[in-house]
Amino acid sequence: MIDSIIGSTLLLAVPLVLAALGGAIHRCAGVVNIGLEGQMLVGAFAGIVASSVTGSWLVGLLVGGIGGGLAGFVMSLVITRLSANEIIVGLGFNILALGIVGFTLRAVYGVSGTLRFPDQPRLPRIIIPGLDEVPILGAIVSGKDVLFWFAVLLVPFLAWAFANTRWGIRTRATGVSESATASLGVRTLGLRDIAGTLAGVLAGLGGVSLALGVSGLFNENMIAGRGFVALAAFYFGRSRPLPTALACLLFSFFDALQIRLQTGGGFSADLIQTLPYLAVVVVLAWAGYSGLRRRTRITA
Repeated sequence: MIDSIIGSTLLLAVPLVLAALGGAIHRCAGVVNIGLEGQMLVGAFAGIVASSVTGSWLVGLLVGGIGGGLAGFVMSLVITRLSANEIIVGLGFNILALGIVGFTLRAVYGVSGTLRFPDQPRLPRIIIPGLDEVPILGAIVSGKDVLFWFAVLLVPFLAWAFANTRWGIRTRATGVSESATASLGVRTLGLRDIAGTLAGVLAGLGGVSLALGVSGLFNENMIAGRGFVALAAFYFGRSRPLPTALACLLFSFFDALQIRLQTGGGFSADLIQTLPYLAVVVVLAWAGYSGLRRRTRITA
């Protein structure tokens, strides 16, 4: 049972970690990305269609990332160039993405809700010989797909990039004070557009992970609030890669636990399904309380 929960937790964490890291990048640039939900949906849909048409999971992965990136870029342009409110734009984009995807499912494929292709390519899982049978350790490192390892490597890379590269330092400076950074000759709007595009790419890859890694099909409601959970994760982690990833692991643990409890029986399904969302509420409350205490100490 422990191995099963660990494996499910890590599998379900990948979409959250990718989307949350994308949101953290955008937040460091000074924009709160509410549109992660829609960008994940676009990535999942583009990825599964492309992989089915070409018969290649790699093409599906690339197209899903590109689709999410284009969605992020367009959303960023509306925010930076038209000076639109980021919250309203993000919420509107989520609704627009769901509507367009739902319409395409009905108009092109003649289905409502779920799209399933025969012989659907899936993300390959890497089995490590000798470790796959080891309790706990095997569940952690063996049998994971390529996006899992990409997410694992991305966490330390982003932490390093934010602290040691020109792009990372300028992006964080833009988020702290756009006017002060612009006065030094930095193109802050361009940096925000780059951050928004990267956020879209990572959110799109999170959608691909759900479609090609977790389920092997597409459903217009498959994101199921994960974009907002990712939002809570990078707020809890204060846009720092490692704490953000750890918050995603916490949320995915409760998600895996509620799935396990439902299959085991003996508990109310409606009550069990609230566990991941209860974890989000508790984490956000703790993050808000910690921030309030920190501001109180500063002003005291």
